[in-house]
Amino acid sequence: MSKKIQPPIAKIVPKVMEKFGDLRTDNYYWLNDRENPEVIDYLKKENAYYKKMTAHTAAFQKELFEEMKSRIKEDDESVPYLYNGYYYITRFETGKNYPIYSRKKESLSAKEEILFDCNKLAKGQSYFQLGGLSISPDNTLAVFSTDVIGRRIYTIQVKDLETGKILSDTIEKVSGNAVWANDNKTIFYSSQDEVTLRSDKIFKHKLGTSQSEDVLVYFEKDETFNVEVAKSKSRKYLAIESGSTLTTEYQILEADNPDGKFRIFQKRIRGLEYSINHYGDSFYIMTNADKATNFKLMKTLETATAKENWTEVVPHREDVLLEDIEIFKDFLVLDERSNGLNKIRIMPWSGEGEYYLPFESETYTAYTSTNVDFNTDILRYSYQSMTTPSSVIDFNMKTKTKEIKKEQQVLGGKFDKNNYVEERVWATAKDGTQVPISMVYRKGLKKDGSNPLLLYAYGSYGHSMDATFSTTRLTLLDRGFVFAIAHIRGGEDLGRKWYEDGKLLKKKNTFTDFIDCSQFVIEQKYTSAEHLYAEGGSAGGLLMGAIVNLAPELYHGIIAQVPFVDVITTMLDESIPLTTGEYDEWGNPNVKKYYNYMASYSPYDNVQQQRYPNMYVSTGLHDSQVQYWEPAKWVAKLRSLKADDTVLYLDTNMVAGHGGASGRFEAIKELAKEYSFLLDLEKIEK
Repeated sequence: MSKKIQPPIAKIVPKVMEKFGDLRTDNYYWLNDRENPEVIDYLKKENAYYKKMTAHTAAFQKELFEEMKSRIKEDDESVPYLYNGYYYITRFETGKNYPIYSRKKESLSAKEEILFDCNKLAKGQSYFQLGGLSISPDNTLAVFSTDVIGRRIYTIQVKDLETGKILSDTIEKVSGNAVWANDNKTIFYSSQDEVTLRSDKIFKHKLGTSQSEDVLVYFEKDETFNVEVAKSKSRKYLAIESGSTLTTEYQILEADNPDGKFRIFQKRIRGLEYSINHYGDSFYIMTNADKATNFKLMKTLETATAKENWTEVVPHREDVLLEDIEIFKDFLVLDERSNGLNKIRIMPWSGEGEYYLPFESETYTAYTSTNVDFNTDILRYSYQSMTTPSSVIDFNMKTKTKEIKKEQQVLGGKFDKNNYVEERVWATAKDGTQVPISMVYRKGLKKDGSNPLLLYAYGSYGHSMDATFSTTRLTLLDRGFVFAIAHIRGGEDLGRKWYEDGKLLKKKNTFTDFIDCSQFVIEQKYTSAEHLYAEGGSAGGLLMGAIVNLAPELYHGIIAQVPFVDVITTMLDESIPLTTGEYDEWGNPNVKKYYNYMASYSPYDNVQQQRYPNMYVSTGLHDSQVQYWEPAKWVAKLRSLKADDTVLYLDTNMVAGHGGASGRFEAIKELAKEYSFLLDLEKIEK
């Protein structure tokens, strides 16, 4: 690598910010202006620097891309499901980036009707996302939404499925979420605040009218809540859900009565979370009411929905998290999680002979899939593990027989699951807590500290990181890498308490758990500090920022995707999308104890003069969740302070948002960049 290439140095414009008598100087605050040509120029210079520094890997990146692409079945399609008289299918065609949505009437041998060919819709766009797809009850119309920037600002339109024409109804600058009432002419949709992008309003639109005539049905005043609208599986009710991190509230309305008034299901009580499923004359409610930390299942008549009427169906359990339910005519199915693993529990309404689906693997993922019909004995679920490709399975709950409808194909002829080992190990955190790690590697691994290991984690919002299969990951495994997921606190991997113990004033457990998992894989000689790599995105990017400040000596390289690293400044700026809704996750820095705690770990504020690992940092200019300037400022500050000659790259996608590139092949190109970064550091050239 040439030492002559000089990295761009961002100019210093000190901005002093004061809170509770604490003065913070932000030298790079000026980067917070997407419209400033100097900002765009700086980002382009960083991109040019990254390109020059990695020019020697350009050919290898292409090879990696082709290798990963070659394992993917390009002309793939989903398992069809039957809904309201039609089989619905999503499929891909060879060489094309985007899905095609289609359906067949009553039989799979019927003529295919193409609903949306996203390749055609995306033509001429550098980014494209289809959202909010909903078919009218009479099957003749489809409401859909599109985002062509990546900022999650959608335009809603309606397509006549009989003529193929797009109707004149156009609803702009909305969140993309939309549902039909049962009259086939009324659409309810959510829209967001133009500045903060908080989804805060529900509107009603009548076909053939303009957006200016739409009726505001509900406005969510509380800035910590978001709203969306949905329809029950029974198709009887429309529901407006207001939700914050800790509290939910539903309002319901019969879908046959779109001009009626929504009524409160159970009014919000801070800390009360619940979700509703309608069946027959009752609602089934998953809730944390009355200290049911891991959630329980309740039931109430549709005529008496307030909490005092709820009766218990499945009690709360200290060691089992209730994650979801599916209701069928003869069965209730529960998605549960215990000891960090998914369980699917089948409960006949008769009360006799309940059982769990048997799963053999040591670490795996299983969850109920698309089940749109009450009147069936067939449960559709999905199963995969780190060595087992994903399958969609139809399970007969009466006869207990299963039919594998589809197993993900790994093309190229070289993949054999028996060549890989998956295992779950437990690291001891500094407070004695046992933290699980799921890992996969090729057979014959020697535990001598020489193996490169990529440790991945997220650890926020109660989002569990399950052990899934990946065809692209084989590119690392086949070159000697161990891939591991640290199931750290802040996720819900071991129940709701696991989440509670990794947020607000306990957030640092997330970071120290990851460091303790890193030390464990080094001590057990899976790897060593010279060969250990860490990866995380978004809130997982915050994790990366924290660990490189706290324990940089443990890692040889870091991948931080769209990292949330400027915690205090972002959480103090209520104009930034997501901020106010995040107070229950991170704390409100307008309160001194939260401000001080954030200040003690915020990655950007705690960059210091020390050695840092090699780092690849990626972001998107249009990101609505973690604004591009957070990683940009962080990299600028790291450049000015780091005392080493390790590499530091900022790679900005100038046309994408939080999720990166939108096409399936474009996303693999981004992965090829990350993998070539790791392999280059390991001096693996082919």
